[in-house]
Amino acid sequence: MTFSLNKKSKEPMSEINVTPFVDVMLVLLIVFMVTAPLLTVGVQVDLPESSADSLPEEQEPLTLTINSKGEIFIQETKVDYDNVIIKILAVSKNRTDTRIYVRGDKTINYGRVLEVMGMLSGSGFTKVALISEPYKER
Repeated sequence: MTFSLNKKSKEPMSEINVTPFVDVMLVLLIVFMVTAPLLTVGVQVDLPESSADSLPEEQEPLTLTINSKGEIFIQETKVDYDNVIIKILAVSKNRTDTRIYVRGDKTINYGRVLEVMGMLSGSGFTKVALISEPYKER
């Protein structure tokens, strides 16, 4: 805020200079636009492509990933095949209505992905879905 005396009325005149505020906000906007895509962390897998629409999200889903070696991860934590249901139940606090996204590498056997999905469905989880990359025309 700058104060100056008005020559005619001898009263202080105040002005707010918003230019620095706008500059800072634009810089923050650019920083967040650049960093937002980098915030999605997880196990690196090469997902297959699909032209299906994405699902709406009400709450944070659990992500179960099967990489190209057949290793299973819940979020970013590696889990043995025999302990998958126990860990999922612990993380979801025994709520079988928790949304679980299964990410399977496109080079892995499709039967392995279905085996894991069947195990989840057989344990009572009703919201199990596959994740894929959006289809890119070549």
